[in-house]
Amino acid sequence: MRKNRSAALTAASFLLLTGAAVAAAPAAVAGTPGSTRADDRNSDFNGDGYEDSLVGAPDATVRGHKGAGLVTVQYGSPTGLGTREVARLSEDSTGGDGTPEAGDGFGTVVASGDLNSDGYDDAVVSAPGEDVDGVPDAGRVTIFWGTKQGLRAGLSDWLEAEEPRRGERFGTALAAARFSGATEGDVLAVTDRDELDTYTYGDGPHIPDNGAAPLKRRSTHRLTAPPARAAAAPRTILPVSLTTGDYDNNGYADLVVSGVTAGAEPGHGWSTYLSGHKEGLTKERDLRGGPVAASGDLNNDGYDDLVTGEPASPDDGGETLTGGLVGVRLGGANGPSAAVKWWTQGSAGVPGAVEKGDRWGADLSVADTDKDGYADVAIGAPGEDVGSVADAGAVWVLRGAADGLTTRGVRSWTQNTTGVPGVAERGDRWGAQVRLADPDRDRRFDLLASAPGENGGDGVVWFLPSGTGGVGTAGAWTYGVKSLGVPVDGAAFGAAIDE
Repeated sequence: MRKNRSAALTAASFLLLTGAAVAAAPAAVAGTPGSTRADDRNSDFNGDGYEDSLVGAPDATVRGHKGAGLVTVQYGSPTGLGTREVARLSEDSTGGDGTPEAGDGFGTVVASGDLNSDGYDDAVVSAPGEDVDGVPDAGRVTIFWGTKQGLRAGLSDWLEAEEPRRGERFGTALAAARFSGATEGDVLAVTDRDELDTYTYGDGPHIPDNGAAPLKRRSTHRLTAPPARAAAAPRTILPVSLTTGDYDNNGYADLVVSGVTAGAEPGHGWSTYLSGHKEGLTKERDLRGGPVAASGDLNNDGYDDLVTGEPASPDDGGETLTGGLVGVRLGGANGPSAAVKWWTQGSAGVPGAVEKGDRWGADLSVADTDKDGYADVAIGAPGEDVGSVADAGAVWVLRGAADGLTTRGVRSWTQNTTGVPGVAERGDRWGAQVRLADPDRDRRFDLLASAPGENGGDGVVWFLPSGTGGVGTAGAWTYGVKSLGVPVDGAAFGAAIDE
């Protein structure tokens, strides 16, 4: 394992709790940076205009080390997503700056963005279990740089916390987008167990050198939520996920850090909304909902909307939400609305029933599946029982409309649904990850749904294509690590899919 860290991680930081923002020199802004609209998706690693798919298998055995982890990349094309042209990357692929070790969990979290503004998106992969300088589970983030040929072994750099802490798990969540005009490239956001850091690529051309990434830390933000009652003390948010969207439609990406509270009232889903501006990110407010979040324009009004998932947590009255809860906040001039509409399997028109342990909302994805101009929401419930089969899992797609999310045209599936390959089995956890993707660029986003527990923990991903009516089962197919030329058992393939 490489021991030294980047000298570029300087203490040019500020505290977003005060509302301060990063000062930056003027920079050119192209398109709608950070938006989740189809034309601004940032997972095109070879620059051919087709969306690629980055999937993590954090439990994979690499060179005999169980749980070292790996990721796979499938490239989009006019014929869609295939299994022939695949990149397989691990810490063994970094060209010497990383060594696979048991429990590293490389591929636990994945993200993408054009960090060095060269026109090719870059893959960002975390190994939160990585030991650094003898500090257990300090965590590391690896960047594989995009090229005309896509992602390649040996063309990478890495990033670690400036002062690693035991159990810090740097890389708990990742995202990249144009949050400011500080750089022409995307800004990288990284969380650890209780903080958010942002990094920008420096000036001048970059030639990857298999060493410390040439990224400069721009901000540090300790995450707290407001008290539930006036007499209560503020509580820390433990970050779980990040999502980006242009909620106020000002041309800069906004960032939402979604997690759960710790302290006297633990386990509540909360999110922190930070707005993007030319000068940088500014903390705006905390929002009930989390620890899962996704973004997209549900009502086609030009503002991205925020969708949060709370698969299981106590509510503010101390009662337990056993089945799962999804919240929708519409975007507007002031960002995500204060008003929220909550959805459960008990909501009118939603197939199914609220049951303990369903984990409805354990993962979310937002995009337009039928090209009607309204983004739809895919919802995973990996704890859903199918008949008497426990934790087999299920997936829903709820449609967007002029008034927001609706159940008109709602669809749901399990592995026992006609046309879906496979059979529902105990512990498959189908729907642990869902992603709406458009690898053939037809503007109808297809559904990827993973079951990391499938085949005794090997993990499998399902591809359900979309047509004029949205996602369907006609032509559905599956693939796993072995389909992609990675003969490993117990890999938990599909435990992470880039959004």
